[in-house]
Amino acid sequence: MLGVAMIIPTLSVAFILTYMVRKTNEVYINIAICFWIFANAFWMCCEFFGHVEYKFYAGIPFVFGFIATAYFYIFKNKSTDEKIS
Repeated sequence: MLGVAMIIPTLSVAFILTYMVRKTNEVYINIAICFWIFANAFWMCCEFFGHVEYKFYAGIPFVFGFIATAYFYIFKNKSTDEKIS
């Protein structure tokens, strides 16, 4: 039951951190983290409250998190090639 009580504070902190970096490229990673926390919370609630038939829908936000991460690494991550000296 303590895990269920921690969903709101955990998601709140994730959303606040995402809002704080909204003007940087790292926002996509924080969006992915929000999706993953939500998916884990949904999965946990399904198991805890006995609705295991719905727990596989937690895969949807996981996929959105992977899409946000892929978007960051493909389009937004502007890493420079550094020379090793």
